[in-house]
Amino acid sequence: MTAPLLAVDAPFVLYRSFFALPDSIHGPEDRPVNALLGSVNLLLRIAADRGPRAIVLCFGAEAAEYRVKLFPPYHADRPPVPDALAWQFARAPELFSAFGWQVESSPDLEADDLLGSFSTVEEQAGGEALIVTGDRDMFQCVDDHVSVLLLKSGISGFEVMDPAAVRARYGVGPELVPDFIALRGDPSDGLPGAPGIGAKTAATLLEKYGSLERAIAGADAERPKVAAALRDSADELRAYRDIATLRTAAVARPPDAVTDLAGGANAARELGLNRLAERLENADSVADL
Repeated sequence: MTAPLLAVDAPFVLYRSFFALPDSIHGPEDRPVNALLGSVNLLLRIAADRGPRAIVLCFGAEAAEYRVKLFPPYHADRPPVPDALAWQFARAPELFSAFGWQVESSPDLEADDLLGSFSTVEEQAGGEALIVTGDRDMFQCVDDHVSVLLLKSGISGFEVMDPAAVRARYGVGPELVPDFIALRGDPSDGLPGAPGIGAKTAATLLEKYGSLERAIAGADAERPKVAAALRDSADELRAYRDIATLRTAAVARPPDAVTDLAGGANAARELGLNRLAERLENADSVADL
């Protein structure tokens, strides 16, 4: 089996860990370090299970300007980052880098754009990629050489999403995920979708027509409410699809890199993560953790 590239949605992993672990886990400055601890533990578990050839963690803009221009309410309802999490966000890149993991960020694109770009570069080089995220938008990247490890709620567990799993969940293949999101909407991003069209109808339309554009063109053949939703919201639906479609960043394929347990242990101790540091110091590889 080819050792895959592990492409990680760093903001999602940090958020998930922050809310899954108690904020009573403090470092030497008496600040919570729960998001940092949870993120590292998660990645070490996945690394032990999947044996990646390298790990790249992606950060990006909270709301890319191009998406806000298309739809100003995009991400507008998301609450601000808690101060305790913001402090950990600032220290996460240095901690992740200490493990020998590559950290990438973009001021203009979002983390999901970088995740998709790295998976494409890896596949073009003949490799395989695993995208670690809880963002279902990433299903559009799935194919025979790219899978999504969809993180479950809580602090452990994930679901492997391959093309068959995406189709089973949405009723359409990965290539139609942006069209599906446009029609159904996406509450996490603030996209309302087509009025009165839910997931089942969205999948039925896309299965019938093969794309959002063809569904709009065939609106007159649908029942009145669906036809009106397609016709009256056509421009908005095209904008939603554009928002849901990942942008391509110019990224280089990461070199092979073994997780640096000693470097990670030193960085963990500096943050007061002493039990984690001890585990790392006593292990010969991630498989021993």
